[in-house]
Amino acid sequence: MAKKKNVKTNAVRILEGEQVNYELMEYAVDDGLLDGVSVAEKTGQDTEKVYKTLVTIAGPPRELFVFLIPVVAELDLKKAARAAGVKKLEMLPLKDLTKETGYVRGGCSAVGMKKKYPTFIDQSAENLSQMVVSAGKPGLQMKLTPLDLARVAEAVFEDLVKT
Repeated sequence: MAKKKNVKTNAVRILEGEQVNYELMEYAVDDGLLDGVSVAEKTGQDTEKVYKTLVTIAGPPRELFVFLIPVVAELDLKKAARAAGVKKLEMLPLKDLTKETGYVRGGCSAVGMKKKYPTFIDQSAENLSQMVVSAGKPGLQMKLTPLDLARVAEAVFEDLVKT
């Protein structure tokens, strides 16, 4: 297990508690570039292996769903709604992100949110030996196997992106 001094986000604590092998990667945030493609470049990772975490809302009744897709892809809301078993989804307004997940923009992880939400990972991750996702705060990414992420986040693999 990788260790960094004083880097203990909820996501990292959970991975350690589940004895998941992971690698932490830190990157600079002072330039304000927190989008996934910039993060992939800053960490020297292939954009096909770096995934962003998106939170959506359906309702009524009001329900939240989490989706992880490659940073270069766009979430297909119709496919996502089908995967979630709802009629329609919208992106959660950014102003509600911290209140609902405990995380901030650029640091939202599918692991360790305030509540457990149904979580889906794009099927493209299934063929990867490792993938990179947020470790729970801007400037910190974690690399782990897609199967470990799916197990810890209680996620399923689905076709989620626009083609």
